[in-house]
Amino acid sequence: MKKTLLIVGCGDVAVRTAPLLLKRYRVLGLYRNLNSLDHLRSLGIIPIYGDLDYPESLQRLAGIAQFVVHLAPPPNLDLQDDRTKHLLSALSRPAKNYRAILPQRLIYISTSGVYGNCNGAYIDETYPVHPQTDRAIRRIDAEKQIRNWGKRNNVSVSILRVPGIYAENRLPLVRLQERRPVLLASEDGYTNHIHSDDLAQIIRAALLHGRTCRIYHSNDDSHLKMGDYFDLVATHFDLPLPPRISFQEAQERIPPNMFSFMRESRRLNNARIKKELHIRLLYPTVTDGIQAAKFQINKT
Repeated sequence: MKKTLLIVGCGDVAVRTAPLLLKRYRVLGLYRNLNSLDHLRSLGIIPIYGDLDYPESLQRLAGIAQFVVHLAPPPNLDLQDDRTKHLLSALSRPAKNYRAILPQRLIYISTSGVYGNCNGAYIDETYPVHPQTDRAIRRIDAEKQIRNWGKRNNVSVSILRVPGIYAENRLPLVRLQERRPVLLASEDGYTNHIHSDDLAQIIRAALLHGRTCRIYHSNDDSHLKMGDYFDLVATHFDLPLPPRISFQEAQERIPPNMFSFMRESRRLNNARIKKELHIRLLYPTVTDGIQAAKFQINKT
């Protein structure tokens, strides 16, 4: 009999991950939007209603699954992730007046933004976190909650720290068409990427091979500066290269949320996913992924 797996956060990455899981697991998907019901069912996902902002709606999650993939983002306010708090509480609740039946394993999809600005350093998973934005602080809070919960309850948890996700439906084409600027090469910072399909296979591998309380960088082999990434997309889609401006100009012209990404520079070492999770990337470089994305877009 198949074991049951619950996906929390049924967006694009979940949609790409589910087909990789259906042969091994009975897959449930937490939803809060009625419009997503038919789509989830068409993918073989069994919809389960619940809203992480309303803990009373999560009572059905107690004892429901042996495996959990937590893809839901934190709320946009405060410095704590109450959504993760509500989820862990629901998973820990006794089911039908019996003792709590906890999951065997939980995979949490976090962000590489927890490291803050590393001044372009090449870092592995032992590098200390230094979040510099509220959204990164919320992710650290979620990571701590999950690791402490796993230790208390003897649940194996693994954390994937994910950088910029891209695919054929997640390219900055509108930004390029609008001629939004990027930094001068001399002032630009390093960024990291992962194709959505590669992230999907990393999630599957973490369920099978992830070590307890282990962190995994989930990125490809590229080490591009941010402006070079936009140049690469522009070149492949026959769009003008974005204008380059100084760091000082960017502070005045670029919205704070986007500028916060430009202030951070780091290069992630991904050796651990290859060694421990046995990952062979479908798209080892951003160039590989963008070429595939262009083919996919042209095909449709």
